[in-house]
Amino acid sequence: MPFVELFVPKGSLDQERREKIGAQLVSEVMLAEGAPDTEAAKAISWLVVNEIDTWFVGGRPLPAGSNPKYVVRVGVPAGSMNDDKRRDIVSRVTRVLADADQDPDRFADPATAWVHINEIPEGNWGAGGQIVRIEDIVSLTAAGSGE
Repeated sequence: MPFVELFVPKGSLDQERREKIGAQLVSEVMLAEGAPDTEAAKAISWLVVNEIDTWFVGGRPLPAGSNPKYVVRVGVPAGSMNDDKRRDIVSRVTRVLADADQDPDRFADPATAWVHINEIPEGNWGAGGQIVRIEDIVSLTAAGSGE
């Protein structure tokens, strides 16, 4: 049940690249997280794109027309991650961004894209007017998986 936020300078993603990233990013995070491939799991795995008007690097605005920088924040329930899953998320997210870019090799530079994994503490996730706990998420996402 990831909640993924993509931050990118305004105007740096054309519709084709936006759709390519949108179609793949959450799926890749779900795979790394170990989420089941069910419609219920997909229905609660979201991505939002935040286009930032002005992006500063080192106290100076990123020049218009320069290669975009990316920040991807992935919110997941605490307790669902370990270091292998975190590494896999970072690798998969970076690969999705690189595959959608005209210069994929630039993603070897750590100043191109950052991935922040935010593990939401138990009891701090809510939906439907209720607190949602990890066991609730497991039950919900397993629906329709035959388990």
